[in-house]
Amino acid sequence: MTTVDLILLGGTALLLVLGLPYAFSIGLVSIAALFAIGVDPIVTVQQMVAGLNVYALLALPCFIIAGDLMHTGGLSTRLVNVAMILAGRFRGGIGMVAVLSATMFGAISGSAPATTAAIGKLMIPQMVERGYSRNFAAALAAAYGPIGILIPPSIPMVIWGIISNTSVPRMFFAGILPGLVMTVALMVYCNIHARTTSLVVVEKRSGLRDLCVAIWDAKWALLAPFIILGGIYGGIFTPTEAGVVGIAYGLIVGMFLYGELKPSMLKHIILRSTMTSANIAFVIALATVFGWIVAYEQLAQRVADTILGFTDNRFVVLLLLNIFLLAIGMLMDTIAIMIVFAGFLIQLGEQLGVDPVHLGIMLIVNLGVGLATPPFGYTLFTAAAISQVPFGGIVRNLWGLLAIELAVVGLVTYLPELSLTMPRLFMD
Repeated sequence: MTTVDLILLGGTALLLVLGLPYAFSIGLVSIAALFAIGVDPIVTVQQMVAGLNVYALLALPCFIIAGDLMHTGGLSTRLVNVAMILAGRFRGGIGMVAVLSATMFGAISGSAPATTAAIGKLMIPQMVERGYSRNFAAALAAAYGPIGILIPPSIPMVIWGIISNTSVPRMFFAGILPGLVMTVALMVYCNIHARTTSLVVVEKRSGLRDLCVAIWDAKWALLAPFIILGGIYGGIFTPTEAGVVGIAYGLIVGMFLYGELKPSMLKHIILRSTMTSANIAFVIALATVFGWIVAYEQLAQRVADTILGFTDNRFVVLLLLNIFLLAIGMLMDTIAIMIVFAGFLIQLGEQLGVDPVHLGIMLIVNLGVGLATPPFGYTLFTAAAISQVPFGGIVRNLWGLLAIELAVVGLVTYLPELSLTMPRLFMD
């Protein structure tokens, strides 16, 4: 291991342990590494600009604003009403409703923390009212958040498509089946949990008329993903243009059709979304510098060679890769991980013969589970904030949910068809 390797890996780990934010940690380490290898530090600025000077990245703030507009405009509430009629009648139904609502909201948000926050605010009080412990309700909110980045449109899928030169629409198609498998797995867990804890409260059975009324009321919310994704898949507009369409659609529906989005709310929504977008952009910019140094030092190639030198068993290598991704997913920002380790992942994927689309879904599902895993999972802290439940109370109720999600990780890893069937069916 070279001096630069120690600076990049050891320095980053040390600064993160000391509590420095991800972006500043990798930024300071990158500058130190540039001095160590004798490269002009002006490369920092050049790579930061290059990392952000990508047209497709415009999709990120657009999707963030669109998701915020749709949530504030009442679309998420109507999606929950539909889910209540579909799943509320079963044992543990209210938990199943929360998971199903998260899946439908994921189709308009593309963000795991946003999915946890939007659906958790609506569903945690209702779950507690029907007999669930607040701790379990908050743990479930943390666990279903990652569905938001598996169901398209997904912000991490856009990022992976850009950095790996993979078709973003193919990535969107590839996430559908894994996202639905995650949904079904968590819904089954809710049913089992209700039976083992003697939860007997179920919702009043609703007939076809009630379902039709709920769907009609939610028609504009249900139509949103079809417009956004249908436009992308149909070649009508690019993912970036789809984000703009999402903003326009959210404004029209929220302000004029549902009437819940007031002009006075727009300033707060735009400021909140801008801050989120700026944070992501700052991470991307500095992670690009870090990634450039990794490539310059051929660190990715050396790490991949080391792993393959340890074993050439494909099953074992993929298992080690999953463990690695889950571990860093607990500690680092998702976008930073994707950019910093892109070279290593692409190199390893090529040597193993893993399809880039399958590799991207593997990466996203691992990092999604990492978002819900202690000690630093984003959706964990989001769930704690909206539920007012202590962090430890959530973690104690989380392990069964994480076991289910890890099983899904295994399915995605060792059944490539789960990720590749939809792209091949609709795009080849």
